[in-house]
Amino acid sequence: MATQAKRPRVAGPVDGGDPDPVAGFLSWCRRVGLELSPKVAVSRQGTGAGYGMVARESVQAGELLLVVPRAALLSQHTCSIGGLLERERGALQSQSGWVPLLLALLHELQAPASRWRPYFALWPELGRLEHPMFWPEEERRCLLQGTGVPEAVEKDLANIRSEYQSIVLPFMEAHPDLFSLRVRSLELYHQLVALVMAYSFQEPLEEEEDEKEPNSPVMVPAADILNHLANHNANLEYSANCLRMVATQPIPKGHEIFNTYGQMANWQLIHMYGFVEPYPDNTDDTADIQMVTVREAALQGTKTEAERLLVDERWDFLCKLEMVGEEGAFVIGREEVLTEEELTTTLKVLCMPAEEFRELKDQDGGGDDKREEGSLMITNIPKLKPSWRQLLRSSVLLTLQTYATDLKTDEGLLSNKEVYAKLSWREQQALQVRYGQKMILHQLLELTS
Repeated sequence: MATQAKRPRVAGPVDGGDPDPVAGFLSWCRRVGLELSPKVAVSRQGTGAGYGMVARESVQAGELLLVVPRAALLSQHTCSIGGLLERERGALQSQSGWVPLLLALLHELQAPASRWRPYFALWPELGRLEHPMFWPEEERRCLLQGTGVPEAVEKDLANIRSEYQSIVLPFMEAHPDLFSLRVRSLELYHQLVALVMAYSFQEPLEEEEDEKEPNSPVMVPAADILNHLANHNANLEYSANCLRMVATQPIPKGHEIFNTYGQMANWQLIHMYGFVEPYPDNTDDTADIQMVTVREAALQGTKTEAERLLVDERWDFLCKLEMVGEEGAFVIGREEVLTEEELTTTLKVLCMPAEEFRELKDQDGGGDDKREEGSLMITNIPKLKPSWRQLLRSSVLLTLQTYATDLKTDEGLLSNKEVYAKLSWREQQALQVRYGQKMILHQLLELTS
């Protein structure tokens, strides 16, 4: 089944720009040295949604699809106010680290002579972005309850408001000659945050750079036209002078070329990009079990106050080991537990005999670090100790109670093509998110029974 991919980009001139945005963009590419293989085409035909990249001819694995010189990237360093942003870097620091790029975009969007205007013509219409942050709150909570998306969006919205009011707006007001009144808007800032979330790239850090300040995102013309699939056929490579999109497998003539945005579960895709991959296409899908839910399940199994206090003591010990946290989650994939060490340690500590826990605590978390028999590959879960399986099962049951619908209801919507077709686009996307998560959780129920 084809992915919906990114929401459609709306073709058309930007402030009276080129009425043929693709032709204008390709002409701009030639001027800035951005090379597209003659075997590929930017098109709205034959793509999952909106603009995409399609193979004009058959492409072999390893073939170069496009080359973007670093000078053509749009970033806080390459924009026309890069010097100012660098001088004011200290005042523009934020939790997201995105403020300098967002200010660069706000300036370039309203600058008549911006060198990136032909690139902007291929952007999606900002007022039609489909990220859940633009859904009415009631609709978001109703459709995505239990998935983790509403909570993530609320944090985003709070951070965006704070960032805009405390850093971005004061900076624009301090430089009225660079920022017109029409870009001093929280609504526009929201939209650009969503755009950066969905279309920017972040260069992987070298190991020795991991401790430094994280890389800021950059906009990569042409590369951001490619839509995403878990089973992608192209990948972006970084070098000192340019970025290169390379085919990772043969691509037949007429087929769409897909990049990857990383190993993204459907809840992450809809949160960050505004789309999902229909079940069962997303092989990177996951379901979360909140860490505090496992604590709740452990407390449900207690009968006395002393037992409840012991669970609290074990939890505090796990927090000290940095294995759990109040806002953390255990991440379960289709084939493996991605947070294997954290979940294994948590089940072990919460289920071990009291005397054994006292000994472990006296050792300050040290002792035998040998891995328990059977790692937490999904197929190995039945081999776990019965007490571990029971606690995990109870945690899964509590997690399933957080959704507004059960698996059977969602399955009925998906299996009835006529009913599914009558759902709104948002209802379809949210259904796919819920269903994929519940399928993983129900698999755990079967394996822990």
